[in-house]
Amino acid sequence: MYTLGIDIGSTTSKCAVLRDGGERLAVSLALGGIGTKGPAAALESVLRGAGLSMKDMAVVAATGYGRTRCDAADMEVSELTCHALGAYAAFPQVRTVVDIGGQDAKVISLDGEGRMRGFTMNDKCAAGTGRFLDVMASVLQISLDELGQRAARAKSAAAVSSTCTVFAESEVISLLAGGVDMDELAAGICASVAGRVSALVKRQGVVPAVCMSGGVARNEGVRAALSQALGEPVLVSPDGQLFGAVGAAIYAYRKGK
Repeated sequence: MYTLGIDIGSTTSKCAVLRDGGERLAVSLALGGIGTKGPAAALESVLRGAGLSMKDMAVVAATGYGRTRCDAADMEVSELTCHALGAYAAFPQVRTVVDIGGQDAKVISLDGEGRMRGFTMNDKCAAGTGRFLDVMASVLQISLDELGQRAARAKSAAAVSSTCTVFAESEVISLLAGGVDMDELAAGICASVAGRVSALVKRQGVVPAVCMSGGVARNEGVRAALSQALGEPVLVSPDGQLFGAVGAAIYAYRKGK
């Protein structure tokens, strides 16, 4: 049985095709989320990679911000459920999933069989999300990848005390004008995100093993800062940004059975 998971986020679109709920045939990621051409591009890419068509899909499940606007889907699934399933498939030992996306952050607690037993979400504020990192990277005139790389090699972190994205932007500009080292600024920015998210994790309860999902999982500076803030190593998969899509495909298979 072939199933397809589509994760339409705020800034990117991801797809995964599985056979019998486990074997991964193809995955894809396209820039552009809800309201853009990103979902169609990701869908076209994953079908081409799998060598299949939509007619071959037994069940299609959509998740993410744009799940209600996905005409190709047979069902809509909460991103909490999908990221839990995707993370558990990658790390069966995981009990806490930290999902940091473009617009929000979520902490999901799992039981020993990978079922979600609780969650905590941030408030509707860009601080502690991928959007915060986007803004700060723009201020520093570097890419998101370089932001993470600079943070990882910094010997210390500049203090970025503002919790509001708008105020933090002004603060970073002032620090930059004051001659603060760029690497230390990058480390301070990543530490700011990690601090916000670690508070969410502690509110939900830190139960090892901990893993990250979502696009920010790619940022090595945030990963290191979060591990330090939690006092726990944080597991990361190269496919962490695809956990939502993979989880949707797993969910689709279970429903299809």
